[in-house]
Amino acid sequence: MIKFKLLTILVILVAGIAQAQDSKYKVVFDMTSKDTVNQQALIRQLGFIRKANPDSKLEVVFYGQGLDLAIKGKTPHEAVVNQLLSDKAISFKVCGVTMKRYNIDKTQLLPGVEIVEDGIYEIILKQQEGWGYIKVAH
Repeated sequence: MIKFKLLTILVILVAGIAQAQDSKYKVVFDMTSKDTVNQQALIRQLGFIRKANPDSKLEVVFYGQGLDLAIKGKTPHEAVVNQLLSDKAISFKVCGVTMKRYNIDKTQLLPGVEIVEDGIYEIILKQQEGWGYIKVAH
């Protein structure tokens, strides 16, 4: 009887591990820094993840001082960001509350950047949907 229970537990664990490995790779990045080192780290990680996991879905949420990477003419990485924005599996979303606080208009955003009402709420929603979470910082 004990062997049967152990075998049953082992089968359940193996099935759970196999299912976890087959699940979609979804990560939301929390970007609140205007530091170019953090911008470079984010860009690098997005590229690494997409290369290693072509089916991954990635979202970057900008709020606070992190908006610079999503605004035309505010970052030295604009060309790379535009390239990332052309990837349909990567989305860049900016916080509407932060835009109002810094008097940023939607016309100042890079093409393809989306606006969400509240950046923190967007991150919470993604986590509730099972997305992983990474705070961009060094």
